[in-house]
Amino acid sequence: MKREEISMRDKAGSRVLLTAAPGGHSGYAAAIAHYLREQHGVEPVFIVAEHDEWTPQKLSRLGQTIRVPMPRRPGEPLFKTLHRWPRAFLRALSIVDKDYRVLVSCGANLSVAPALVAKAKGLRLVNVESIVRLVEPGRTPKLLHRFADETLVHWPEQAKLLPGARVVGPIYEPPRYKPRDEGYILVTAGTMGHRELFDAVSELGLRNIVLQTGRVDPEPYRRKHPNWIVFRYDPDLDKWIAGASIVITHFPGMTSATAALAYQKPVVLVASRHLILSASQKNAPLYAEKIGAVYVDEVTPKNIEKAIERAEKIKPKKHPNGAENAAKIIAEMLKESR
Repeated sequence: MKREEISMRDKAGSRVLLTAAPGGHSGYAAAIAHYLREQHGVEPVFIVAEHDEWTPQKLSRLGQTIRVPMPRRPGEPLFKTLHRWPRAFLRALSIVDKDYRVLVSCGANLSVAPALVAKAKGLRLVNVESIVRLVEPGRTPKLLHRFADETLVHWPEQAKLLPGARVVGPIYEPPRYKPRDEGYILVTAGTMGHRELFDAVSELGLRNIVLQTGRVDPEPYRRKHPNWIVFRYDPDLDKWIAGASIVITHFPGMTSATAALAYQKPVVLVASRHLILSASQKNAPLYAEKIGAVYVDEVTPKNIEKAIERAEKIKPKKHPNGAENAAKIIAEMLKESR
């Protein structure tokens, strides 16, 4: 075999596919990708959802993105998704190639077609559970657990929900900035937003607020609070987390782990019952205890105010980053498959 052919094969074998569905799922992909690149020289390639304008912006600093249909969108009845599943599998068949050797599923139904196609084509499959699932497993990780070469979980309790899974520790994005306190409270509720939370904070009369609204219209909050910094989305949310005094965010979601574990910020964790396909609120108190956050079950201005006062007195927990362990496992898989 010619030397240049060997070189091309080695280069192809140093790439890994990671699914990165909107919201917190893309956070696991970003965290693992960081360590794959920095410690193992592996090039991450992300599978993202069609029409997702924000996730590719966030991941562009780490690697290439490829779009596929997301069969089921947030809050959508299952019967309305049937026409998208064939498209998702056809697209997965065209992009999942043996040269990648490993596919990392980071959850959500976006991962199902690529993961099953990967197994059919002989790739190794790594299945990642959500960090917030402590009572019941996620639907996609539970489905893929039976096919996966490795299922990775964050906490020992999760290994009981998915027997045979490997505990790597909590996977969260490492800090990109030095933590500091610039005196503002960051309020963020991910891609979908949380109008009930935003309205409650709006009633408190706080001046130093940075508000990320996602799909919720930001204009009413801009008009009512001209001193606030208000925006729909920033692909570099880390800079706002790094400078915050307190972070108020939603459950379930990945921002809480980044804020508490990566940046050691006090976190107020607020129930998001409108996210009907996500982890149930039964998981929230257990998860809040794991990261050292204050959980608010009923969203009212008074409850938010009390939670802020409590959060100021609580020090977040410290955990080694499980993404580093996950990246090591994936890199070993790559070596074994050559």
